[in-house]
Amino acid sequence: MNDTRWIIPLEQLTIDDVGKAGGKNASLGEMIKHLGSAGVRVPGGFAVTSAAYWHLVDDQGLRPAIAAVGAGLEKHPDSLRSVGATVREAFRSARVSDALADELRAAYEALCDRVGQSDVPVAVRSSATAEDLPEASFAGQQESFLNVRGADAVIEAYHRCVVSLFGDRAIAYRVENGFGHLDVALSVGIQQMVASDTGSAGVIFTIDPENGFPHHVLIDAAWGLGEAVVSGVVDSDRYRVFKAFLDDERLVPIVERSLGRKRLKIVNSTDESGDGPTMTVDTTNAERNQLVLDDPDLLTLARWAVIIENHYGRPMDIEWAKDGVTGELFIVQARPETVQARQSGAILTSYEVSNHGPQLVEGLSVGSGAATGEVCRLDSPDEGDRFVSGSILVADATDPDWVPVMQRAAAVVTNRGGRTSHAAIVSRELGVPAVVGTVDATSTLAEGQRVTVSCAGGDVGRVFDGPAKITTHELALDDLPATRTNLMVNLANPGAALKWWRLPAAGIGLARMEFIIGEHIRAHPMALAHPDRIEDVAVRRAIDELTGHHSSPAEYFVDRLASGIAALAATWADRPVIVRMSDFKTNEYAGLLGGRQFEPTEDNPMLGWRGASRYDHPGYRDGFALECQAVARVRSEIGFDNVIVMIPFCRTPEEADRVLQVMAEEGLARGDNGLKVYVMAEIPSNVIRAAEFAERFDGFSIGSNDLTQLTLGVDRDSAELAAHFGADDPAVLALIRQLIDAAHAADRPVGFCGQAPSNDPEYARLLVEAGIDSVSVTPDAFFDVNRRIAEAEAG
Repeated sequence: MNDTRWIIPLEQLTIDDVGKAGGKNASLGEMIKHLGSAGVRVPGGFAVTSAAYWHLVDDQGLRPAIAAVGAGLEKHPDSLRSVGATVREAFRSARVSDALADELRAAYEALCDRVGQSDVPVAVRSSATAEDLPEASFAGQQESFLNVRGADAVIEAYHRCVVSLFGDRAIAYRVENGFGHLDVALSVGIQQMVASDTGSAGVIFTIDPENGFPHHVLIDAAWGLGEAVVSGVVDSDRYRVFKAFLDDERLVPIVERSLGRKRLKIVNSTDESGDGPTMTVDTTNAERNQLVLDDPDLLTLARWAVIIENHYGRPMDIEWAKDGVTGELFIVQARPETVQARQSGAILTSYEVSNHGPQLVEGLSVGSGAATGEVCRLDSPDEGDRFVSGSILVADATDPDWVPVMQRAAAVVTNRGGRTSHAAIVSRELGVPAVVGTVDATSTLAEGQRVTVSCAGGDVGRVFDGPAKITTHELALDDLPATRTNLMVNLANPGAALKWWRLPAAGIGLARMEFIIGEHIRAHPMALAHPDRIEDVAVRRAIDELTGHHSSPAEYFVDRLASGIAALAATWADRPVIVRMSDFKTNEYAGLLGGRQFEPTEDNPMLGWRGASRYDHPGYRDGFALECQAVARVRSEIGFDNVIVMIPFCRTPEEADRVLQVMAEEGLARGDNGLKVYVMAEIPSNVIRAAEFAERFDGFSIGSNDLTQLTLGVDRDSAELAAHFGADDPAVLALIRQLIDAAHAADRPVGFCGQAPSNDPEYARLLVEAGIDSVSVTPDAFFDVNRRIAEAEAG
């Protein structure tokens, strides 16, 4: 039976009611009806249905004006602005009938009665009947109005929502996705506002929108109303939670807590003479330097997100809000994620940017592609007529009004915005690389300047001066042959790791801790362990600024290092991830913030105070203790017990004993909670005394660069001796075979994590012939080495 009601309470709707209530309202009703028992809170309200929309259209004779849109664009494809203006004027001139207005007024007053207060603030949101579908989101194509109070204001906001169905961006989106203008009706949701103007709000993805990684819940959070996050005007906090561990209440599976700048927030306006019901204000210094969400709220939102995803059976894009008065959390929207959910996992596409000029600006990367073009700086989408297709769009911020321009851009660069802003979502959907949150792109990049936009480097997007060489690699995962030898990957950058998660790797054979320390922590461990010892006032001030939102500099180090390691461990959580403890040389440590005070000057740092010799030394032991605490947190608190610890440059078994003792004192005892400890085999003594090392360690990993230089007496960094440096030298190969034999005799596995197979896949054949258990290579060499290993195993 055809439902002709104009008003339907949200709790009476289900996902089957998209045709009458639109995707947004149908989803809200579905959650209220089916997920409330699981604890998911959704604010109540009502839907003004598609039947009401068609009543308005027919009552005011608007069908001819709607039909004229398609006809006009078919004859003149470039006439979007004039065609859109004509139909919008027809809808603005229309009036809401007395009958419909009376029903709207009665429904709003009934909502006020249920809440127990007059003039309840509501959100008035458009909900198109073709919206929030798995194949097309329609997100943000129509208007929404917040903090609407009073029946007359609700009726006016409803009318404005109907007009917005024919905004330029909405018309262009329907044309792009093949929807007829007479085939889409508009429902409008009237939902009780959550008082997040004094609290917080944000967005949740149950799949990584950049790379399709399905095992994280991503949460963005900012102070005030969620519109600030959705519209991209604020650089929000970012959190990642590992789904599989959420059911274990002993764990806190938070992989990432990243502090955003959060310079602005949107709040309800209290000044009746203001421009609207909301206003944008500056945040306080305390708000900027404080994480928005505490762990309990974060885990609650993550668990709700998984419940919602499981209920719908697909990845979801969710909006949430926290009441600043009661502290209660709410889900205010949930729609299917429409970009990564449509991607095929059979082809892995990666981009390489080389031969580029100097870096001009950087920000957050959206997508993983790259593009070269001329800069076109626009202050407003109204300037879109002068945008040349294939240019680089540079703007302060983008919102849905920019979509017609973005569709013609080779790349997008903005001063403001986060990865879950509406502009970022549209960029992904269009397949356009974007760098957002650069702060100063509009003042740094000149009109007409030729630049290269690169999102190929993981979390950080960069804009380089001039053109660059952009190489695209498409790798067919289905073509990889199976091998007996485990093929693993070498990874260091947590931000770039997830781009490779689809690789059928046996795990991570080498995760370099020093990359996380150098790039994500940027300060010397001892300077953070003992800030009171720092003599340089400027360095002390810089450390205070770097670590300010943590309880102490030491906690900053542990938190950041644990987060980086956890991000790597999550990529292949069911497979081993071998994390090498820090192996900076003294000159490299000295380059970290506060490092010069704690490091000696050595004539030959390559053979100096490095690796295991530092770990029990008074000059670094407290820094190593922080490293151990971070690894222990990853394994025991976050839950990644797939992490294996590896000790580098361990010269003697006696040195190994001292290191293992320090580790045990810092909560990393070998064997506890299944902890395995490996040793790098990179010194001839590791081979000669392999049986003794095997008594102390659970496995070996060959580092070919150091083993080669110490076997042949050739400095690995010497350009003059480069021709004499070769990991395939018979002496080096003899030591590798000797180690494998000795390790296997002690029932210990041997892996190879050196650079040689990545540079020369033929080297992998030599390792297979020697009986190696695993080979770990850079991800870009994975396919070539895989085939070489398969060929070698086949004889």
